[in-house]
Amino acid sequence: MNPGKERRIMDAALDTYRQLLDTFTDEQFTQTPPMGGWSYAEVYDHILKACLGSAIALERCTNNTCSPTRKGMNFWGHYVMLTGLFPPGKLKVPEAVAEKMAPKKLDKEEAKNLLIKTRKKIEAVTGLINNAPENARMQHPRLGMLNAPQWFKFIRVHLQHHLKQLERIKNNFAKG
Repeated sequence: MNPGKERRIMDAALDTYRQLLDTFTDEQFTQTPPMGGWSYAEVYDHILKACLGSAIALERCTNNTCSPTRKGMNFWGHYVMLTGLFPPGKLKVPEAVAEKMAPKKLDKEEAKNLLIKTRKKIEAVTGLINNAPENARMQHPRLGMLNAPQWFKFIRVHLQHHLKQLERIKNNFAKG
């Protein structure tokens, strides 16, 4: 994994999230799509809070404040790390995560502030990756035990995945 390349892709994705925010009215941002599912606001809340949580897990790995383990990624973890994509089909947030982090309909100003906070956090953890112990891993709810570079890559994959979801929501509104 090339942290610099991953970071450039993350920055581009965060730029896209920020630019898209300006295209929504306040009402559009919080409106539930006609076919159901998450609003734009709920996607922003989920993705940005997930990035922050993943960056914290990455930090814990780099600081070696998690229990060393020989356990690693599960099948889906290997799939995501190898392909750089989530598996095809619609995924549900694992129940444990859904209970802790149920997405809320934040307003556009809150989304802008979370974007800034997320960008700063990613900037802060980028330099830590190269010195992270490989056996320091934290549990991901779906992918198994991830080390710092894997958490970093997950952040990038997750950011890109939800950009596609925003496009699906846009198409859902267009079909009405």
